[in-house]
Amino acid sequence: MHWTYTITIPSGQPTQPLRQLLTAWLIPKHLIHDLRISQRVTVNDQYRSMNQLVSGGETVQLTFLPHDFAEPFPNVAPDSAATVVVLYETADLLIINKTRGSKTHPNQPGERGTTLNHVAAYLGEQQPGPYILSRLDQETTGALMMTKTPAVVPIMVRNIADKRVRRTYLAWVHGHLSGRGTFTDPIGRDPDDRRKRRVNGEHAQAAITHYAAMDHQAEATLVKLWLDTGRTHQLRVHLAAAGHPLIGDPLYGPPTHNRLRLHCWRLAFPQPFTLDQSLTTVTAPVPADFDHFS
Repeated sequence: MHWTYTITIPSGQPTQPLRQLLTAWLIPKHLIHDLRISQRVTVNDQYRSMNQLVSGGETVQLTFLPHDFAEPFPNVAPDSAATVVVLYETADLLIINKTRGSKTHPNQPGERGTTLNHVAAYLGEQQPGPYILSRLDQETTGALMMTKTPAVVPIMVRNIADKRVRRTYLAWVHGHLSGRGTFTDPIGRDPDDRRKRRVNGEHAQAAITHYAAMDHQAEATLVKLWLDTGRTHQLRVHLAAAGHPLIGDPLYGPPTHNRLRLHCWRLAFPQPFTLDQSLTTVTAPVPADFDHFS
């Protein structure tokens, strides 16, 4: 098996060395090395060294092999695809609307019933993926991004690390929260409960969460949330520390029969193998019962 990409450089793009172009596409150095050594990169169907120039209108072809990657074939057992709702799909990327109560990925070999198992069934036996890019807690719903080939994983992981992938959440929280603001308290482990995190906990790391109040019900506020960092349980910890825990949060909120009201509403991201800085935006429909609670 191999993965081949054929990319025509936009006509207005400046001329530059091939290595510089591949680096700008966020292809890791070790993969550029493998492509060069094996001559698996061509320009207009001819091998071209990394120092030679490429210009707008020319066509670059890249071929990746399984041994280029540490884990080229995820060991995910396919399960029923009945729950898979696709929000966006290309030859490389897949964004699905994760259902409430479904784990993102298996934790044990051979485990089934998770979102990743369902997506593996959706893709079918001819696809080696899916390769997970983001995670959502089991009770969280909404947009979940993955790739269908290993070649795109390091590119999108780099985009996530460099904050070029933007995630916007919707959540109902306890109490009346108004206006806009930012939570900046660092988050670390809770020494009293290994399942939990806490503000200024053990080995705390910087954490930044922005919020904007959107709507109100009695003793509840709908907030829009977006993050500059990605700490475990970051949204839940910051809101609970501010006195506004998520409705239905079993770890950080008061006892309740309500389910967690947290939804990954929107994903905005750049496309792989392009220098275009514009973002593709995908919106996940809000669950019908999202604002039904007592």
